[in-house]
Amino acid sequence: MSVSSASPRPRPYQSYVYAYPHKTAYRMLPERPELSALWADEPKDALSLYAHVPFCEVRCGFCNLFTRVGAPEGLTGRYLDALDRQALAVREALGDAAPVRFATAAFGGGTPTFLTADELTRLCDIAEKRMGADLRAVPLSVETSPATATADRLAVLAERGATRLSIGVQSFVEAEARAAVRPQRRADVEAALGRIRDTGVPVLNIDLIYGIDGQTERSWRVSLDAALAWRPEELYLYPLYVRPLTGLGRIQDPEAADREWDEQRLRLYRSGRDHLLSQGYEQVSMRMFRRADAAPAGPEDHACQTDGMIGLGCGARSYTSALHYSFDYAVDMREVRSIIDAYTATEDFSRAEVGRAVGGQEARRRHLLQSLLQAEGMPLAGYEERFGSSPFADFGPELSSFEAYGWLDADAPRGVLRLSPEGLAHSDGLGPRLFSPAVRAAMAAYEAK
Repeated sequence: MSVSSASPRPRPYQSYVYAYPHKTAYRMLPERPELSALWADEPKDALSLYAHVPFCEVRCGFCNLFTRVGAPEGLTGRYLDALDRQALAVREALGDAAPVRFATAAFGGGTPTFLTADELTRLCDIAEKRMGADLRAVPLSVETSPATATADRLAVLAERGATRLSIGVQSFVEAEARAAVRPQRRADVEAALGRIRDTGVPVLNIDLIYGIDGQTERSWRVSLDAALAWRPEELYLYPLYVRPLTGLGRIQDPEAADREWDEQRLRLYRSGRDHLLSQGYEQVSMRMFRRADAAPAGPEDHACQTDGMIGLGCGARSYTSALHYSFDYAVDMREVRSIIDAYTATEDFSRAEVGRAVGGQEARRRHLLQSLLQAEGMPLAGYEERFGSSPFADFGPELSSFEAYGWLDADAPRGVLRLSPEGLAHSDGLGPRLFSPAVRAAMAAYEAK
């Protein structure tokens, strides 16, 4: 199949496919199914636990996550009270007919370390005493920020078993941080990184962003080398997704502005990727790079394609084999505050409120997406064993177009469907091409709030 006969090449930066279906495809569930019924026949011996803390000390200019800036007196305590009630309801719904075990845990947000040291202790207690997760026996990842990575907070996390601390630096260049509405002093960032290393937590991850207004390959290298000086076990390189970008917004032709920004981000991505590869890092996905000599950090017995997830908190998702569910979603600050307030006032957490069915063909799409967007690719045998069909039969036109663009690796090991380096570079254009028409329609009809 030639490129000319393929469908038009997608733009490289459409959306970050970190989960499928996207939350904007979720809708209110009129039947409000009971959690006990949803989980009754689900395997529960290798679950993932995620606790969402929707508070930050500042809202970065690029952020569209479910979070609010600051918290009035008592709100974090009320939020943890609600989280405790939810955990009790969820654990009861899981039942004891079959073993319930968590293979991995994570605290995200927002910024979990916005909570005080005592509140982080309580969060860990909820995960352990209410849900039954053994935090010291499984991988536990926690997100933090330079301003909130204080010694007392980090000490709690280290003592309770954190194996990975992820810090959003975004840029070590102060002018770029200001341009991204992430004002911070490099000295404060370096001090926070020192405190993290002092904890002895085995995995440090540093998040960096490329595509910031005014960023050049030279200034991008400054941030990369500043991060590499700490020998982090992991580095995530994120493309900026704010539109219009300040500088590009001044260009009269929006399409020309978008093309120029696409070219800038691809150029910075490639230079960052090549630099990390030359410094002893291995590429795990478009965004994730892991130091080749770092010990494995992921759970050995949890597969994101098939195993369930329990989400606690008003911004967290939960996954069963048939339904993904959560609470209402918003980005606008007033709407976020309203949803958080409603969550803290909730007494009955025994039913799913918002979600989307993921059976049948959607399950195939999710499996393919979550496997193909990893650098190691997807074993065909695992797909065929699970679904009784071939991905080439299920997604022939899409895979043919990817092949025409040069996005599939012709040298992949036999029995593995894998992206080429350029395919990985275009993950954010490739991924949305695998969305179903129904999910596309739901996302298009979503009214942003």
